Amino acid sequence: MIEFHLDGRSGVSPYLQLVQQVRHALRLGMLRQGDQLPTVKEVVAHLAINANTVLKAYRELEHEGLVAARPGVGTFVTATLTGTSLAAHGPLRLELQRWLAKARRAGLDDESIEALFMTTFRTTAQEDIA
Repeated sequence: MIEFHLDGRSGVSPYLQLVQQVRHALRLGMLRQGDQLPTVKEVVAHLAINANTVLKAYRELEHEGLVAARPGVGTFVTATLTGTSLAAHGPLRLELQRWLAKARRAGLDDESIEALFMTTFRTTAQEDIA
């Protein structure tokens, strides 16, 4: 089961953070069709956020066709976002972990690592389009 977390410094609204975390878990195969998301009550207790925030996130995921709410039972995954490249995730994750270790040994903090990664990611994505 997914365990949500919120980053108050991200500038992303809490409900969107929840949506993104479910999407990421679906892409990485951490959530599969039929899996149950935490109940609204569980998320509220764990994150100390308003129930309407969780409901908004779950409604958006339902609107996207990724989950379905079953009244009185819970919210369940109905679709996946994993592609045929799921097998490549393991080796790529290992390479990324090695890179992160190098970045930390070079003295980069988390914000610097994220900035370097996102800048490089965006630049590379733009080059791929051109």
